[in-house]
Amino acid sequence: MLLPGTCCHWKSNFGHVIPLLAESYRVLRVSYDGFDETEVTEFPTMIAETEKIEAYIKENCGGHIRAAYGCSLGGSFVGLLAARRNIHMDYGILGSSDLDQASGFTAKLQTDLLLPMIYPLIRDGRFKSRFLQKQMEKRAAEMGDYVKAFMEMFGGARPYVTKQSCKNQFYSDLITPLPDKIDVPGTEIHIFYALKMGEKYRARYQQHFANPVIHEQDLQHEELLASYPEQWAALVKQIAEGKDNEVQKLKKTQCRRRCSSPFTAGKCVPGCIPASTGTKQQSS
Repeated sequence: MLLPGTCCHWKSNFGHVIPLLAESYRVLRVSYDGFDETEVTEFPTMIAETEKIEAYIKENCGGHIRAAYGCSLGGSFVGLLAARRNIHMDYGILGSSDLDQASGFTAKLQTDLLLPMIYPLIRDGRFKSRFLQKQMEKRAAEMGDYVKAFMEMFGGARPYVTKQSCKNQFYSDLITPLPDKIDVPGTEIHIFYALKMGEKYRARYQQHFANPVIHEQDLQHEELLASYPEQWAALVKQIAEGKDNEVQKLKKTQCRRRCSSPFTAGKCVPGCIPASTGTKQQSS
């Protein structure tokens, strides 16, 4: 099951990787209320949307799925699905999720400040502010392919998305608590930790999950998914197939080829990652 990020459409988040997963799995794509062009709805709350996802899994999957991947905000849904224990997943994977939480007052302030800047980008495909648009273009020129890939993943103009849906999702995500030390028998939590987001997120992941497998990636927020789809799919498959313990052992050995790029698919022993550029993982 694939759960998209904040104000995102499943096609823009996962359209480029679904064919890679569909070779081996039945792939379910979640389309949040308010962000689906085929219906007229508004996003309610994180809990209400989680209940709908749970109901679908119970009705169509017998209450059990092999794995769920949450892109950014989608990781909050993965955490909620695990913590509530109304359905069962063998593997829950969080992709660069920030898991930010705030009081109602702070959440309202943040939402009221952010929404006027972000909503035009969602509705029109570009910032209303010329300054913000130029800053984004400047950053894209400085950071190269990542920003372009990330903006493509965010999606183009979607005039059917209402400001209220965005507001509800921003605010609800901030005020919906995720329990600490989530530990569900038979469910393994994996986290794709983008190191360039900052060190504080490691502590946050270890706060909310009892024994997460943390995959350290010397990358930006969801850069693995945005820029390296084949490597992302390979890692997700390794996890879903229960081969991750084997990969962990291999990653403790020194690569004989001394890879020069973050991901050298097919040119290195499985699981080998250079110390400074790729992905490594640890059990906390």
